[in-house]
Amino acid sequence: MSTNRRRQQARQRGARQRVERQARRERAAELFAQGASQAEVARQLDVSRQSASRWHTGWQASGTTGLQSRGPTGRRPKIPDEQLAVIEQALLEGALAHGFPTDVWTLDRIAVVIQGLTGVQLSNPSTWRLLRGRLGWTVQRPQRPGQGTRRARDPALGSA
Repeated sequence: MSTNRRRQQARQRGARQRVERQARRERAAELFAQGASQAEVARQLDVSRQSASRWHTGWQASGTTGLQSRGPTGRRPKIPDEQLAVIEQALLEGALAHGFPTDVWTLDRIAVVIQGLTGVQLSNPSTWRLLRGRLGWTVQRPQRPGQGTRRARDPALGSA
């Protein structure tokens, strides 16, 4: 799957989630209007009491408009979108091509390559979010020796 396709899917997923969250907030407004307590709203909508309290405050101040989404929030990513293709290409070259002793990618190794390419140092969780959320990569676990095959029973060990 291409990088652009993965990014498009991530944007679509984010848009769907925003719509779902907005629908939940609108349902909270309906429940508040019916006299439901914050605890009841939290329980019915499966949200924290803090969220229900925040929504209640917004609803009291401005009605349903007080619960409108402010759009995507969060800070700007440390790695701009323009650099993602360069990072992905470097990762596709393999770990050996970047001087590592084996061709296995770890988060530490990927972070080293990203820092070399961009000058930005990422923690392992940030590296994982970049891979999973922005590049659409998943974990591929290496096959262990003997996995998928039957080992002969060793009577001396008493195991299979």
